[in-house]
Amino acid sequence: MKPESILFLCVANSARSQMAEGLARAMFPGLRVQSAGSRPSRVNPYAIEVLAEAGIDITGRTSKSVETIDPASVDLVITLCAEEVCPLFLGKAERLHWPIPDPASDDPTLTPEDLRGRFRAGRDEIRRRLEQLKTERF
Repeated sequence: MKPESILFLCVANSARSQMAEGLARAMFPGLRVQSAGSRPSRVNPYAIEVLAEAGIDITGRTSKSVETIDPASVDLVITLCAEEVCPLFLGKAERLHWPIPDPASDDPTLTPEDLRGRFRAGRDEIRRRLEQLKTERF
């Protein structure tokens, strides 16, 4: 079934789900695309930077709580958590799980270029999975 709306979920709604929302908006014009998290924080500057490299501007996006999403507005939920517990989404939407490692890190040994590499890898994996979804469903 072709979904009319997609919700991307992760914990902070700062990196993976924001990148997925930006990529999906570009790949699926006309589709309702949202993202949220269980503990929203802020959009990570590296997420903004690596999407800008791909020609996608998410500078105006904000981190949102899953509690603000109307379950009736969602056909497909894609969780992006890997090593952490994913947010719970109540509703009858179909669910997919894409375990993508969190590119953000507080590790002081990681350089800015290391972090950019991690965010680029996450962006590219999300894009690959979205392209597969597009082939299978759209």
